[in-house]
Amino acid sequence: MKNKDVVLITGASAGFGHDTARELLKMGYDVYATARRLEPMADLEKMGATLIKVDVTSDDDVKNAVDRIISEKGQIDIVYGNAGYGIYGNIENISLDDLKYQYDVNLFGQARLIQAVLPHMRARKSGRIILTASLMSHLSTAGLGWYASTKHALFAMGTALRQEVRGLGIKVIMIHPGAVKTNFDNVAIKTLDKIDYPDDYKPLMKGFREYIIQSYETCPGPESTVKDMVHAGTARKPKAIYDTTGQARIMKRLIKWLNSSLLDRIVLSMYSRPSHV
Repeated sequence: MKNKDVVLITGASAGFGHDTARELLKMGYDVYATARRLEPMADLEKMGATLIKVDVTSDDDVKNAVDRIISEKGQIDIVYGNAGYGIYGNIENISLDDLKYQYDVNLFGQARLIQAVLPHMRARKSGRIILTASLMSHLSTAGLGWYASTKHALFAMGTALRQEVRGLGIKVIMIHPGAVKTNFDNVAIKTLDKIDYPDDYKPLMKGFREYIIQSYETCPGPESTVKDMVHAGTARKPKAIYDTTGQARIMKRLIKWLNSSLLDRIVLSMYSRPSHV
């Protein structure tokens, strides 16, 4: 691809989206960086990015951003559906309002973006849609069930979309990291701590919280995931799925060999280990 291809990135205020935008700007791509808050993207603007305030839960925000880019550039070559939100907690006690919001960001936000850009990509018979999913697209554990369900749904949607547009010159690529050091975990743990658990769940959720904190303390940084996200957008023949961390690669292979009973025992044993935090 030519270096002046037009890139749209959602969730570019932090984490993978922000760092991917930086790398693409260094490579000469024409980047539109979007997020709910513009201030954290000031460095991207200095590097040449165009900033647009976009809340992916808003139909109008998403449509207006796509319309603006098409008006200014006439095309969108690469789209990163990267905006995401995590609410951790048990199935019974996460409120329906919080659950709906998590789906609105993680799944319906992607749907808004895809449905807005696809007509333009189909008209040009060209384009890439890169979706940030997760290892949790393939695995669900106590404390992560609702979050994982959004990623399962995203993986199912992305798989179908990849097949639907395969003959139209459009590539659909999914990014599957495991735990990575970004601010994502801080937000998710804050929401976890707001839940008033019944006594029946308190030992389990205490163990889950300690396990999650320890996991994020020992997990890798975002570098390998950002490298794969850039490759997904720029390589002549990108892979359909990038497992971007060692945890993601190992766990995806492991869960194929675990029956449900064994998986349950392993997960619950991890949550009952003595705390090291």
